[in-house]
Amino acid sequence: MGLFGNTEDQQASTIGGSTSVSTTFDSIPTTLAEFIALPQAELTTPFDTAAMTVATLCAYALNMDEAVAMLNHLKGPNPLSARDISFLAERMAQNKKAGFLGASYLNGANPENNYTPSKPYTVTASENPYSYANQGYATLYIKSGGADSPRPVALRQTKDGTWCLWEYSSLLLDIRAPESTNPWA
Repeated sequence: MGLFGNTEDQQASTIGGSTSVSTTFDSIPTTLAEFIALPQAELTTPFDTAAMTVATLCAYALNMDEAVAMLNHLKGPNPLSARDISFLAERMAQNKKAGFLGASYLNGANPENNYTPSKPYTVTASENPYSYANQGYATLYIKSGGADSPRPVALRQTKDGTWCLWEYSSLLLDIRAPESTNPWA
């Protein structure tokens, strides 16, 4: 198995009316088969889908085609278009962030440690009082160790109750470069 893998745990906490759910993985899936084998791949909650989106971004650096297949699973009845795939490739190539962007959303990863996450790998997604403002949609927020504020990810519920990835482009925005790439350090 790859960097993610078997699910260890999922914990929720509520602070000030907002709920955060931490999903912990042993390793990161590198193939669609490994990805689909995870319980979160059933996409029964928006938190599952958000955590799996981070897993996909981590897998991107290892195998772009498998990561696109994972994203298409997350997107459900609305798969990526050729334009979407091109946009993803362009964003991941920008500033060579494909190698660290996904990891930046894992707990413990930051520019100072070159985006080396804590183990086991943990993704924490948070909701706020406005996360479910529109029925059938959810907006959750995931903190990157290389950004000043959490990034939104939008999810949409299908008729059968599955939570699919709707909009994730904010997760692809630039973050601070790893310390190892700083020529002034």
